[in-house]
Amino acid sequence: MALIGRMNCLQVVKHTDFGLYLDGGADGEILLPKRYIPKDTPSDVEEWLNVFIYLDSDDKLIATTETPKVQVGGFASLKVVDINRVGLFLNWGLPKDLLLPHSEEKRPLQVGDYCVVHVFLDKRSKRITATARLDRYLDKVPAQYKAGQEVDLLIVESTDMGFKAIINGQHWGLIHKNELFKFVRSGMQEKGFIKELRADGKISLSLQAVGQGAVGSLSEQILAKLREHDGVLNLGDKSSPEAITALFSVSKGNFKKAIGGLYKQGRILIHDERIELVAE
Repeated sequence: MALIGRMNCLQVVKHTDFGLYLDGGADGEILLPKRYIPKDTPSDVEEWLNVFIYLDSDDKLIATTETPKVQVGGFASLKVVDINRVGLFLNWGLPKDLLLPHSEEKRPLQVGDYCVVHVFLDKRSKRITATARLDRYLDKVPAQYKAGQEVDLLIVESTDMGFKAIINGQHWGLIHKNELFKFVRSGMQEKGFIKELRADGKISLSLQAVGQGAVGSLSEQILAKLREHDGVLNLGDKSSPEAITALFSVSKGNFKKAIGGLYKQGRILIHDERIELVAE
């Protein structure tokens, strides 16, 4: 049986003038329209193709070799391209737009807006559907993270305390305002780090590595950059946070901790707008 809303590896069973048919198991033969037949991959009978399965405008199963921006079970930030009485329609990278029913909206949206949604398969209609009501799909399994662990983040929304983000597609986390050393917005995908697993079950996040090991790693990065630039780097105590973030993707505070440690070790000299490597 083909998995609707996901990538499938299906076998070619026959060719026609308008496309080829794939073996969908209990779902029968599924059409891959001619325009989607890959030119650089064998597609003879009995060959296997990676395809995405969804419902066409007549609610029939159809295959495509195009990859959507999100599959069933995933989260993504998608653009609203149309609205009617049924709901909102989102661009997810396929010819048939993805439906976000009005009942699944969390806030009013207009054409052109972006919205973070979860994609699921409606049990009754078998249609691939989006929802902006994310809570019911997150924090369903215990969080097994460790402090300092690197994770994938999808930024969802701002709050009075910072930005809520989805961790590895499974859990809610919060980037507190004092951790926001660079610009973020809803829909951005970022690498992040687990800062703290709190007693109340909430997870605090950081956009930069945390702990003593992180400072040590940053120190090595700074030394490497100095060696690449003939022992001089145009960043120092008075440099802007933006300039520091652009080069090392860390806050000015963490940068100052790292160069302070290197200075105490006698490995660099610190000036207002530059640092210099001491002869090694």
